[in-house]
Order: sequence, then C-alpha cells, then structure tokens
Amino acid sequence: MTWRLCLLLITCLPGLVLAQPVPEPSEYRSDHYRAPVPASLAGGTVVDTPTAHALWSAGETAFVDVMPRAPKPDGLPEGTIWREKPRHSIPGAIWLPNVGYGGLAPVTDAYFRGGLARITDGDPNAPLLFFCLEDCWMSWNAAKRAIEEYGYSTVYWYPEGTDGWSFADLPTEEVTPEPGG
Repeated sequence: MTWRLCLLLITCLPGLVLAQPVPEPSEYRSDHYRAPVPASLAGGTVVDTPTAHALWSAGETAFVDVMPRAPKPDGLPEGTIWREKPRHSIPGAIWLPNVGYGGLAPVTDAYFRGGLARITDGDPNAPLLFFCLEDCWMSWNAAKRAIEEYGYSTVYWYPEGTDGWSFADLPTEEVTPEPGG
C-alpha cells in the first residue's frame, strides 16, 4: 500500500465509520428539524424518489407538503414591503405549512386535521404522502401524527422531499398555503 492510499484511508475512514443510522424515536421530534432522519416510520411506508414519482403519476395519492411558512420578521419599519419567499413544490400537492412541529397548538392541529379530511373526503384509508425537504423531521412528524393521532392507514413518507424531487429533474410548481393556517 502506498503512503498516499494510507493517508486517504486514515483521513476518510473515521467519517465513514462514525456515520450511524438514525433510530426512529417513539416521540415527535421537537427541535433541530433539519438533521438526518430515520429510515423508517412505524405504521407507514417510506418511499424514494422513483416510488414517489410513480405514486404522483398514478394520481391516486394526495401529496401533502408540510414545509413551514416563514413568519414576517418582527420590527420591520412602517411602510417596509415584505414578500414571502415562494414555495416550489410537487405539482398538485396541498401545502399545509407549520403542521410538522413536534407540538401543535390547537388551532394548528385543527387546521391539519381539517386539511387532511378535505383532501381525503374524510376517508382514513385514502393514501397520503408527506414530504418537506431532505433531512427534515417535519414531514416525519406530520406522517407519524396522521397515523397515530388521526387514524390514517395508508401513509407514505418521502424523506427526500422537494430536494430529491428537484434533483431528479422532476417538475415543480409554485404553491400557496391552504387557507386557514
């Protein structure tokens, strides 16, 4: 073995060895929402980009984007124009912002329940696919809540989210939040 190969192994291997899978927690994630996520979701089905695209193409699964909505900054001088950053999402997705936090205020919980009931016509067996961005716990929390608290039985979780979708050069469109949030 050459000294360069030895140096490469010494430099690269510790990072590879330290990368451990993220265990699925029993509770909702309540902080550090942009971090590596588990590879599983109890009671749900984890899908990759080709599978998410197949579900989208079939048109029988409701896609639910849970990306949080940026709040208007406090203390803006009077007359300042503030424009919300546009959200580009999977075409046809419903955007229910702020429903992926670990704890939900009653008004947010009602908004989430109502949005899901509307897009499923109240059918707890209707297929739902939750997403946000890659390595975003918000979609995991939302999918877990749909299963455990709201009783939905056909839940898909797409952990690659719009990052994976865009990386695969699949179409996106600008979405607006569902009313009432």
